Amino acid sequence: MVSPQMIELIGSVAACLTTFAFLPQVVKVWRTKSVRDISLVTYASLTLGVFLWLLYGVGIKSIPVIVANGITFVLAASILVMKVRYSR
Repeated sequence: MVSPQMIELIGSVAACLTTFAFLPQVVKVWRTKSVRDISLVTYASLTLGVFLWLLYGVGIKSIPVIVANGITFVLAASILVMKVRYSR
């Protein structure tokens, strides 16, 4: 049986990895202004989904869910905004 502390650790590591996985993409797009290979539909869907997870976290009062999805929302939304802006 896995302890509650181990479950929290697994969740925290997963949240960090999935959240900060967006950071290199944000930096790359910001530096190169190249968004040609980024899917608008994918990032729009992802950004909306992460926002809904954020609302869910607020609803259940889960700080880890709120923090992870709050940061992920900012990063994913940044890529989405740059996709729209630099596609012009």
